[in-house]
Formats: sequence, structure tokens, C-alpha cells
Amino acid sequence: MTLFVDADSCPAEARVIIERRAARERVRLVYAANRPIPFQAASAPHVQTGAFTMEICPAEEGAADDRIVLEAAPGDIVVTRDVPLAARLLEKGAAALDDRGRVFTPGTIRHFLSLRDINIAFACLGGDRSPSYGAREKKAFADALDRLFTERRRAFP
Repeated sequence: MTLFVDADSCPAEARVIIERRAARERVRLVYAANRPIPFQAASAPHVQTGAFTMEICPAEEGAADDRIVLEAAPGDIVVTRDVPLAARLLEKGAAALDDRGRVFTPGTIRHFLSLRDINIAFACLGGDRSPSYGAREKKAFADALDRLFTERRRAFP
């Protein structure tokens, strides 16, 4: 099992949760981004063993997404805010969730795609698309990630 992170927009607080969980589960962790994303200091032993990697993708639009889709396989988990990317991953059998704990499933992805379109239209009208990331969001994310690991371990032993 590999845990991928669409890292360009992933908050540092979520990365702490991700790295701790990946270390505890002893899974490969791959950050994909168009720029270097720092690992947390506590992750140093795992970075040195190659269990955690940072893949710098070309600066062109969608390069990190394409890299994740290319490598993801059934049983893998991907953290992303990018709903169209999540839809592509679900087609491959990978699990996807955002850093706020929203799990994307085949039954909910159309709903999330519609919400994305509404949020884009709202932003074009001058609305704020950047809600805060606090304790409630971190807890929801950590709980959802725990549930996905449990489900994936059962489905893909």
C-alpha cells in the first residue's frame, strides 16, 4: 500500500498527521508536487530509509495529478483537494480523501464535482474559497484517514 499526497495545497498540519500515520502503518509515502514540500523533522528516519519520498513534477498544469494517477493502484490511499483527480483515482480503485476528512466514493463523487463547480463560480464573483483549517478539520481528517487505513487493510491484506 502507498499513501500519495497531492502536496501543493496540503496544509502543514495535515502533513504531520499523514507522516505520523504512514510511519505507524509502515507504508510508502509519496508527496507529488511542482515544488519541494518539506517533511516534518520527526519524519527524518523514514525519509532516510526511502519510505517517504518527494516527487517534483514539471511545472505544467496537472503534472502532479498525472503522476499520482499513473502510479496509484487499487488499495492505495490519496490525499487531495482536487475533486477531478479524486474521480480519476476512484476509477483506478484507489481511495481518495481531502485534508478535511471528506472521503470521495463512487457514490459521492458527482456531488463533490457539483460543489466544486459552485465554489469556482462563487470565487469568480469575489467570494472567499479559503475556509480556516483548525482543530475540527484536523480531527475529521485524522479520523477519516484512520478509517480508510482500516478499510484498505481489510480489503487488500
